[in-house]
Amino acid sequence: MAEQEDITAEDFGTDAASRARRRGIRERLNASANRKLITGFLATLAGGIFWGFSGTCASYLFENYAVDTAWLMVVRQLCSGALFLVFILATDRARLKQLLTTPRDLALLAVFAASGVFLNQYFYLLAVRAMNAGTATVLQCLQLIIIMVYACLRARRGPRKRELAGVVLALAGTYLLATAGNPSTLVIPPDGLAIGLIAAVGAACMSIIPTGLLARYGSSIVTGMGMLVSGIASSVIIRPWEQVPAFDAMGWGAFAVLVFVGSFLAYFLYMQGVKDIGSMRASLIGTVEPVSATITSALFLGTVFAPTDIAGFALIIAMVFLTV
Repeated sequence: MAEQEDITAEDFGTDAASRARRRGIRERLNASANRKLITGFLATLAGGIFWGFSGTCASYLFENYAVDTAWLMVVRQLCSGALFLVFILATDRARLKQLLTTPRDLALLAVFAASGVFLNQYFYLLAVRAMNAGTATVLQCLQLIIIMVYACLRARRGPRKRELAGVVLALAGTYLLATAGNPSTLVIPPDGLAIGLIAAVGAACMSIIPTGLLARYGSSIVTGMGMLVSGIASSVIIRPWEQVPAFDAMGWGAFAVLVFVGSFLAYFLYMQGVKDIGSMRASLIGTVEPVSATITSALFLGTVFAPTDIAGFALIIAMVFLTV
């Protein structure tokens, strides 16, 4: 801003030196904007990849250890929430104190933790367990249809043509995943399909409910405290300290990756990307999440996907591009 003021106050001369100086300042501003764009792109891309990889880590734990889904969700939330809290206390303590002393915002945070964080993470892990990380992650992308409907109702408008096309693609993709193209069969277990759709509802709530909180407190505080509140509240019922799974070194390593990479870093990097490049670009780049989950599941777990699965994935990812 200071450089822009310098241009206005001093550099509207007509001599060659003034023009050269203005050109140099513009070039520096453009270079800074380009660096921010590249940084935001890379952060968002990494966040989406890490999100997808978290599903693969969960699949590995479910397949190789006696891990309760609720235990994994609660401890994941407590650990990642604690990491966020350490980061917040070091960088943004004042706004955290403001949130904790504002009853109305605390009430909204509790709603977000229950209907967004808990609903999404618990049912996503259940969907991973019932199906696989790739399919669960792609079904979760259907959240954008819910967000689109909400946006239309709030704006009191009908869906645009591209949004309707996105709905058709989403339904076609879900149909292929569920039936493999044969309407007389159901490839995905009915409970798995229902669980995946509930996870999508939770993901939509995570985007819709905290809008005002994000504007006032920032993504790290809202996401981190939402995870911590959900984890603490769930611990009262689930009591995770009574059912710690018998992990070996590989099990604890996979769990650590799930917490640090798939939760803390994924959210932190993605939200940094939203800040740098905007929500629309970030949403588009975030479609790497189901691709990451599918590829890592195939590479590390040997998950086999049929051609109809790949076609269903492609249709749902195309829906994302039409609806954001």
